[in-house]
Amino acid sequence: MGIALAILLTAAAIGGRVDSVTLDVSPKVLDRSGEIITVEWSDLESPSPLDWIGIYTPPDSLDGNFIGYLLLSSSSAAWREDKGSLQLPLVNMRAAYQLRLFRGIPPSKSSRFDEDGNPLPSTDSRLAVSDDVQFASFNEPTQIHLSLTSNFGEVRVMFVTRDALECFILYGTEQDSLDLTVATKSITYQQGDMCDEPANTTLGWRNPGYIHDGVLGKLKPSKRYFYQVGSKEGGWSKTYSFVSSPEEGDETNALLFGDLGTTVPYKTFLWTQAQSASTLKWLERELDELEDKPTFISHIGDISYARGYAWLWDEFFHRIQPVAARAPYTVCIGNHEYDWPLQPWKPDWALRVYGTDGGGECGVPYSLKFQMPGNSTLLTGTKAPATKNLYFSLDFGVVHFLYFSTETDFLPGSRQYEFIVRDLEAVDRSKVPFVVVLGHRPMYTSNHEVRDGPVRSRMLEHLEPVLVKNRVDVVLWGHVHKYERTCAVKNFSCAAADGSSFAPVHVVIGMGGQDWQPQWEPRSDHPEYPIFPQPEWSVFRSEEFGYVRLHATKELLRLSYVGNGDGEVHDYVEIPASSSMLLSSSQQNAVRSIDRAGSGANYFFTASLWFAVGGFFAAAILLSVWKKRSDSKVEWKRLEMRPLEV
Repeated sequence: MGIALAILLTAAAIGGRVDSVTLDVSPKVLDRSGEIITVEWSDLESPSPLDWIGIYTPPDSLDGNFIGYLLLSSSSAAWREDKGSLQLPLVNMRAAYQLRLFRGIPPSKSSRFDEDGNPLPSTDSRLAVSDDVQFASFNEPTQIHLSLTSNFGEVRVMFVTRDALECFILYGTEQDSLDLTVATKSITYQQGDMCDEPANTTLGWRNPGYIHDGVLGKLKPSKRYFYQVGSKEGGWSKTYSFVSSPEEGDETNALLFGDLGTTVPYKTFLWTQAQSASTLKWLERELDELEDKPTFISHIGDISYARGYAWLWDEFFHRIQPVAARAPYTVCIGNHEYDWPLQPWKPDWALRVYGTDGGGECGVPYSLKFQMPGNSTLLTGTKAPATKNLYFSLDFGVVHFLYFSTETDFLPGSRQYEFIVRDLEAVDRSKVPFVVVLGHRPMYTSNHEVRDGPVRSRMLEHLEPVLVKNRVDVVLWGHVHKYERTCAVKNFSCAAADGSSFAPVHVVIGMGGQDWQPQWEPRSDHPEYPIFPQPEWSVFRSEEFGYVRLHATKELLRLSYVGNGDGEVHDYVEIPASSSMLLSSSQQNAVRSIDRAGSGANYFFTASLWFAVGGFFAAAILLSVWKKRSDSKVEWKRLEMRPLEV
């Protein structure tokens, strides 16, 4: 009798019911990350549209520490009855899951809110708890992704397991004969390494497991290799493949974007990026179309938008694995990976620029989950590991790519500034005729965003002269969640049409997935009017999500903006090698833009540019551009339109 009374009192204390509400899950053991469970509830009296199911991992998490939740009303019309079901894919986060059913309360009575100020559901009245959902192996290799190293003929492979197992990469040139083996090394980090909340709290923290890292060497150029990762104890991944880097002088193919983020099949403490799923599906199809052409992917800042909620890194890597396991995935640091109140470089003029956007992560997950070429590091001033992957460069075919950090010191006298100058001055344009620089916060944007003004003004003062002097062809930026291409611009002025001056083309490509967008810059004399004049130096701008594809030969670099809505090219720029300048599209159309798909009529334009090559001779470049053409010159195939599965 005493035991029964204790049970009743415990149930009352948590607001739970003591009748027969049930919550079942099936299957209870999943073979692979991402598999789907079915959640069923029954005997729920007087269901409300506010009743909800919380998702927990590990199972001993406090009621308030769910990773996400689903309203019963999101399942189907059957929620109005006393039973119902829904389906949910689960990512292997190296611990079991548990589902809990709660009685909802009106949002006006909520005492907890998410990062956007929306009320979170109340955990006061728990009605039922499911059995745990296990994975066949918590050491299943997950988060598989590739990257380039500083050495030609190498590819780095990284993945995660729960434990510090002895893991290997099996690889070879035949899918059924993986006769080469590389052992991996592993590393992890702790909750105490995080610098601020929510990353260092029990709410935001989840064990990241062990990050494995192995380098495949002596790869033949432009050759397809097959590989598996894992161990006998933890199991093996499926077989993936990639194409190794091209030889020096071969064509370059790259897919680039910023601010991708991730999407999740539930609501959580942060707004997630639903459009990232569309971007990734288009990228998969690009890789399919490219077949055996060497290609790499470039993500310039604001990577997962986890912002201190660790499970969003797991969700992010699960989403990108279909592309990141097939092509090197190169990243650049952004404010949402790094910024925290005590970051080591925060000059007085930047106090309002560098805030809390990193959610207390202070660059730790970014620094350890990725390994980029070079060895740039910066001490955090805390017990956290040093920040890595800040600035580096690589050659890929005929293009030299230089990445730098807008979140750490880039002013003259800094190590980063000296690296940028040395690197650009050392480029051999006879071997790599094109130079592309990439960073997160843009130097040029017509977006209405005043907070970053101090950063832009100092980049214009100190970095723009370096870019111009070293004849950088294109500068790519993220941070602003739109697409915008400038003319060949210096100090907000387009380069002269007579070829007497040179300037880079700047392109903002932060439209990968994040949908928070302020308006364009309004009229300065009437900022209250919804009128947004486009500056003369801004050639083309769009708010549609998407990415850019880069293709370059020794003679020509073409950068194309592909929209997620239709998979069509909406804008492009073509830049001839070693040209003394690039005319803007508002001048003599060496840069042409394509409007959105809608007209079937084609038109042809030819422009001839004479340019000096190393002072030896002048050559004529014929640029042929027509609207909505198939780019047979570089053998791009038009992507077949198919429904997206997200």
